[in-house]
Amino acid sequence: MAPSGRTREEPPARSLLSRPVRPRIGISRPGLPLDARYADAIAEAGGEPVHLAELGGAPAALDGLAGLVIPGGADFAPERPYPAGVVFDVVPAAQLAFERALLMDALARRLPVLGICYGMQLLAQLAGGSFVYDIPNDRPGAGAHRLPEPAGRHAVTLEPGSRLARLLGAREIAVNSSHHQAVDAPGSGLRVTARAADGLVEAIEASDPDRVVLGVQWHPERMERAHRQRLFAGLLLRGR
Repeated sequence: MAPSGRTREEPPARSLLSRPVRPRIGISRPGLPLDARYADAIAEAGGEPVHLAELGGAPAALDGLAGLVIPGGADFAPERPYPAGVVFDVVPAAQLAFERALLMDALARRLPVLGICYGMQLLAQLAGGSFVYDIPNDRPGAGAHRLPEPAGRHAVTLEPGSRLARLLGAREIAVNSSHHQAVDAPGSGLRVTARAADGLVEAIEASDPDRVVLGVQWHPERMERAHRQRLFAGLLLRGR
């Protein structure tokens, strides 16, 4: 018991204002279920994932966010006919329009942006870049880019001095791969910062070193924890 005439002091309640603010990072996947690994990667890096699930009102969707992830997704429609055996799972027009508007507004606001697989290709499309629509047909000498999960990996060489190389602290890495489309030319304001051994583009980023805009062809949310944290925390939560 406390001494007579005195009451035991209760520890002060922790103020809600004293809790660290977790940056809110939007993940675009309108109208579709979201792979939980994207949200998990953001959360373990110290952010608060926000699923941008509704079509329409793209600019307003970014209010209060500290960054944007455009995750992997479907295919871009080819510009010419392909052999009957080549299958394209084309992204729905409404989703593409929403995500283009969302990405344009994120870039206008200078928010950090991470595009993953389809998301990287969307960055290039918005910048006026070009595509390899089907690797086996358009690049018959290329290596395999649809590798078995989870162990399938191929080497990627990073451009020295690039934001990506600084974030990952490496010159060469091994990444997963699950795509048949690729970026050919990245477009205005973007530069290639990683390639596979066969020359295919594996990463792009803003040419302006002050812009935090990065696209990767692999899926970092499926990679090892250290890789995920370097990429998501370094790019989206710290920016540099």
